[in-house]
Amino acid sequence: MNRIDNLIKEVLPTITALRHEIHANPELGFEERETARRVVEHLQKLPNLKIKTGVANTGVVALLNEGKPGRCVALRADMDCLPILEENDVPYKSNVPGKMHACGHDGHTATLVGAATVLSKIADELPGQVKFVFQPAEEGGGGGEVMCNEGVLENPRVDAIFALHGWPQLDMGVIGVRGGPSLAATNPWEITIHGVGGHAAYPHKCIDPIVVGAHIVTALQTIASRSTDPLDSVVVTVGKFHAGTAVNIIAPAAELAGTIRTLRPETRTKTIALVRQVAEQTAAALGARADVRIRDGYPAVINDEQAAALVVDVARETVGAKRVDTAVPPSMGGEDFAYYAQRVPGAFWRLGVGTGEPAKRPQLHQPTYNFPDEALADGVRMHCEIAKRFLTTGR
Repeated sequence: MNRIDNLIKEVLPTITALRHEIHANPELGFEERETARRVVEHLQKLPNLKIKTGVANTGVVALLNEGKPGRCVALRADMDCLPILEENDVPYKSNVPGKMHACGHDGHTATLVGAATVLSKIADELPGQVKFVFQPAEEGGGGGEVMCNEGVLENPRVDAIFALHGWPQLDMGVIGVRGGPSLAATNPWEITIHGVGGHAAYPHKCIDPIVVGAHIVTALQTIASRSTDPLDSVVVTVGKFHAGTAVNIIAPAAELAGTIRTLRPETRTKTIALVRQVAEQTAAALGARADVRIRDGYPAVINDEQAAALVVDVARETVGAKRVDTAVPPSMGGEDFAYYAQRVPGAFWRLGVGTGEPAKRPQLHQPTYNFPDEALADGVRMHCEIAKRFLTTGR
């Protein structure tokens, strides 16, 4: 057992307890004050760290080996929870009704605190600087973009950045990573359908926006099935359909809302245009009008090929070649790690946390998901070895 393994063994009880504390006290994006306080409480006990708080409102950045010549590598974790009512029966179940860590950010945060603890104790062995980035508001708030805009990648300039995400689709301890497109770009959209309301007994005197909306919902599915190369990837999901106040009234308007997910910029541009065209022209054909609003969400996460290759090499040495998946497919989920990876070489890798039958595993954003304590050690070990390898070799 090497020095890093010994240090991980020492810190594991502490970061396990930290994860449980964070899990029991979840906070939404840009509200992570107590989470940040807990992180800082641990970081302040470590040597060779310069800590900055209040970045992007509630973010924390810690710099190891300030001013030391050589490269600078960043490791990032997200801290926010989701507005979901937890259904797990664990001693550290969420104390906040309607909020829980259903995406495992409690595990991501605890893992990065563990890495900071270990690396601070071998700082003299690191030929460069390490930034530990504890980010708020990944779940739709774009905290990563705010962090970047506030200079998290500067002073000192970050040469590469890495982040993990617990991945229940992968078996416990398996590391998945790919170069190129890794997660999808997101474009939230809303459509308001303007019809003509009236009495439900006289539909011929109305233009029913619910019927028009139903046609639009169906027509939108042809974008993926008939307007996109089968070898490309597109998702157009309708997540909301609201209309009406009573069973005997035809509403004057209906509201649809959903998301577009794409992996390639050209596909993103084309799909946005098609959503608008399909909605407007379907509505017009049925005598209604559709107002379409499409917003830019997160860009696609594009892993730097060399950074991804470094993660593969480290994983093979750390967990063994049989536990490394380089064929892991892109995910149509979104992640604001994309903003970091647009500015500096980056790799977003997946830490397997799945146990039991794959079809029965709780998935991300489900009320029964819970980042497993058993995955913490591998997460810390990978963080540490990635930072050490990059600072030593750059590849």
